[in-house]
Amino acid sequence: MYILRKHILEGGLSTAERGERFYLVRESILPEAIRKTALVKMLLDKGEAKTVNEAVAKAGLSRSAYYKYRDGVFPFYTAAQEKIVTLSLTLEHRAGVLSRVLNTIAGARGNILTINQNIPLQGLAHVSISLETAELRENLEDVLYKLRHLDGVKKVEIVGQS
Repeated sequence: MYILRKHILEGGLSTAERGERFYLVRESILPEAIRKTALVKMLLDKGEAKTVNEAVAKAGLSRSAYYKYRDGVFPFYTAAQEKIVTLSLTLEHRAGVLSRVLNTIAGARGNILTINQNIPLQGLAHVSISLETAELRENLEDVLYKLRHLDGVKKVEIVGQS
């Protein structure tokens, strides 16, 4: 998932003209130039390319396209660093499911701030968890992937971020 700044989607209007807003967008629906811009940024961040020229060549993107989009494209985990994220989860009502969720978050060094679990109905419990992401050892996307694949976890969504 990627975060797009609103001014990219509105023809380059400045943040002062429109106020800065962000959109959470699935990678699969993004234009190729934006996906490749994100790849170039990742190559540079990870040190897999030392210069912009080297990174755009590896990604198959023109320098002009990279410079056009670079200030408005961020992988989701970058935008979520040093934030509080609230998750909504649907869990099977079985012993140990919530414990595995909490251990997964703790294992990634997520700092859990609040947990709210509703009374289970029809074998499912709805849980909301707020956590700080500043100390995460992993990308938030990777933590969400692990949570979604835990036995007994039916659904995981981000419902808030501050």
